[in-house]
Amino acid sequence: MTTAKDKAPFHTFIAACRSAIEAQTDEATTLQAIRAALTPLLGRDDWLPETHRKPRADRYAQYPLFVSPQGDFSVVSFVWSPGQWTPIHDHTVWGVIGIHQGVERTEAYREGADGLVLHKTIDATVGQTGAVSPAIGDIHRVGNVSDQLAISIHAYGGDIGRIERHVYDEQGTQKRFVSGYEPANVLLNDW
Repeated sequence: MTTAKDKAPFHTFIAACRSAIEAQTDEATTLQAIRAALTPLLGRDDWLPETHRKPRADRYAQYPLFVSPQGDFSVVSFVWSPGQWTPIHDHTVWGVIGIHQGVERTEAYREGADGLVLHKTIDATVGQTGAVSPAIGDIHRVGNVSDQLAISIHAYGGDIGRIERHVYDEQGTQKRFVSGYEPANVLLNDW
């Protein structure tokens, strides 16, 4: 169970996100600052509540950790059982991703003449971070390629559970969706 003393690392991260966003620098600088602030949280078991580590049997789970009252950023834990994948999707906003537990594979796509083209594949382990945005590449799918639970922490430039985005088929055909969140009995905003 997460205790009062365990809140400090997460609050430090949220303050760093707020500072990076309010600095109104270029996107690359904002992403770099948030990636640096996220790294100290990764792999630590003393701050992430058990409620935000639960896998689902049927698909990956997306739990809200923090949603800015201004709606300008959110932080989410993603939980994958072995073999679970997201569909190919975009975000329409910037995002920073850090691996908290396990191994996650990202397959990044680019739009080509005949649909989507696999651009690169990245296997990331605990402590590694990455970024997405419409400016640097925003279409990918992510999955757990290990035989153990995988958890990652994501920060987005908006309330990702309420933003209309797109899923894609291999030909690049888009379908609109809003991801929503898993029910979580605690939102760390209230900590």
